[in-house]
Amino acid sequence: MNVQYNDQQSAGEAIIIDPLREPEPYLEIAQKRNTKIKYIFESHFHADFVSGHLSLQQKTGAQIVYGPNAEAKYSFKEAKDNEIISFGKCKIKILHTPGHTLESSCFLLLDSQDKPHSVYTGDTLFLGEVGRPDLAVQSGKITEYDLAGLLYDSLHQKILTLPDNVIIFPSHGAGSSCGKNILKGHSCSVGMQKKNNYALQEMKKEDFIKVVTSELHPPPQYFYYNAALNKQGYQDQNKKNELKVIKNAKEIEKIIKENQALILDCRDDISLGFLENSINIGLSTPFAVWVGTLIQHDISLILLTDKGKEQEAAQRLYRIGYEKIIGFIESGINCGLPIIPLKHLDTKQFVQKANNQSNFILDVRNKSETDAGMSKNAKNIPLPLLGKQLMELPKDQEIFVYCQSGARSKMAATILSLKGYHNVTICNQGFPDLKKDGLNI
Repeated sequence: MNVQYNDQQSAGEAIIIDPLREPEPYLEIAQKRNTKIKYIFESHFHADFVSGHLSLQQKTGAQIVYGPNAEAKYSFKEAKDNEIISFGKCKIKILHTPGHTLESSCFLLLDSQDKPHSVYTGDTLFLGEVGRPDLAVQSGKITEYDLAGLLYDSLHQKILTLPDNVIIFPSHGAGSSCGKNILKGHSCSVGMQKKNNYALQEMKKEDFIKVVTSELHPPPQYFYYNAALNKQGYQDQNKKNELKVIKNAKEIEKIIKENQALILDCRDDISLGFLENSINIGLSTPFAVWVGTLIQHDISLILLTDKGKEQEAAQRLYRIGYEKIIGFIESGINCGLPIIPLKHLDTKQFVQKANNQSNFILDVRNKSETDAGMSKNAKNIPLPLLGKQLMELPKDQEIFVYCQSGARSKMAATILSLKGYHNVTICNQGFPDLKKDGLNI
């Protein structure tokens, strides 16, 4: 999430664009620079995180600004298309760019000569990608194809008309589920995006609609919950420093029983095993995406992390609306609960198993990945669908699991264990390495 703080030449006034949930970093910067936060600009109602607009408004008195078509249950300014809003000596021009959502807008910063300097594109335009058009579908009213058509018009009428030297600042980088394949980086020029972004190349509107609506994976289930929170409002809950310290197995078992709680194992390395009643999602993975995909937002969670990572894990969960965090296990995996061994093989060992037709091989990658090749003997069930397709797995046979890098295989092993599949072996690495070591494709 690329949050923007801008107070250059602003005569002591600042704006925040698409803030994260916790307001403290922005308040600290404003205090250090002796600036007042005048406006909080929201490019749209975010689905992938809970925005900090309401907390900032309460603490600073700043006005929340959305573009046209925004409807919310709290006070905000609905700016008009092409309206100019000033802060200090600076000016922001509102560019209404529906497509990702109906209220989506970009914010064009003008220089002292009123020439375009930079544009904050929200989820309309990313580096190498555009915002997915399927998140704001309204049954019987507007389809993803309608939204894709609006996105085409927005890009051609509002973005491609900007000078090539204007700098683009999108709201997300690589790893976000708000676009299909967002590239790494925080900014880029309009000119470079015109050259390198597939969606900005010359094509007919119907071709654009076809390409941007193809191969869209189902969004994480928490997206709709977060969008509703951002639209309806929420209680300001800063609980990250109030985590309960859970000391022993007896206490953990009591909490699990009373709250139907789940242990969220946030460690990246689980080679020594994992606890019963846990799901592993490492902090170095696209953590928010996988938590939101695999775990319902209203489930009570107990955190298991590497030492010193407890607050980071909690903070990243709060940002996406996961608030039922009971606490963390102080002694980590050595808390006294049974440890389930993680059976794992290196690539050469795994290839021997995978190339044997009598073994059951499970590929948990997405279809777009398997289109580039997969084990000749494997069954493909993408990780987000694993819990729904368990009936396709054998209960009386060892299951050998691989993915693209090894991270999803670990998640899969813990999910399968939760569901009663304990005879599971994963590959330490991923498909590219298996392919190099002779995997039959």
